[in-house]
Amino acid sequence: MSRARDGDLDAYGVLVARYRTLAHRTAYLLGAGASAEDVVQEAFVKGFRALRGFRPDGAFRPWLLRIVANETSNLHRSARRRAALELRVAGFAGEAGHPDPEQEAISGASRTALLNAVRALPEKDAHVITCRFFLDLSEAETAQVLGWPRGTVKSRLSRALAKLRPAMSGGLGEEAAHG
Repeated sequence: MSRARDGDLDAYGVLVARYRTLAHRTAYLLGAGASAEDVVQEAFVKGFRALRGFRPDGAFRPWLLRIVANETSNLHRSARRRAALELRVAGFAGEAGHPDPEQEAISGASRTALLNAVRALPEKDAHVITCRFFLDLSEAETAQVLGWPRGTVKSRLSRALAKLRPAMSGGLGEEAAHG
């Protein structure tokens, strides 16, 4: 890390290789979709430029994921109308029959329903659920990634799960709240 902070591209390359998959998954789950790779590349570029300001005692993972979350938010701001149209089109495309076995179709439908329900939440609610449950980040890591106080993460998560419960059958929101 200290070599990367001093401008060593090879050392930063090691960090990129180590965290690329997590950064991509984060961007995708926060709603970057097909643009996730672009978001991740921009986040790594911005991360490299900001390394000199990185606190040596800080944790790199949540610091990087916060940059990814910010870049994903930037993507949302610049393409909000287009994203809404893509989600509507994707919803219609998903209604076609599946040639897969029945169980896989049911499982896929449940995942799709969950992702659509989370995406339908206000942006901050979707982000806190994504960080805590899809990315399995702790409250402290979620707070750092989203740039919120830890108490805000707790209260926002509680409210977000309350909004998600009615949209999901089978009590998924309750399981997440107690799990």
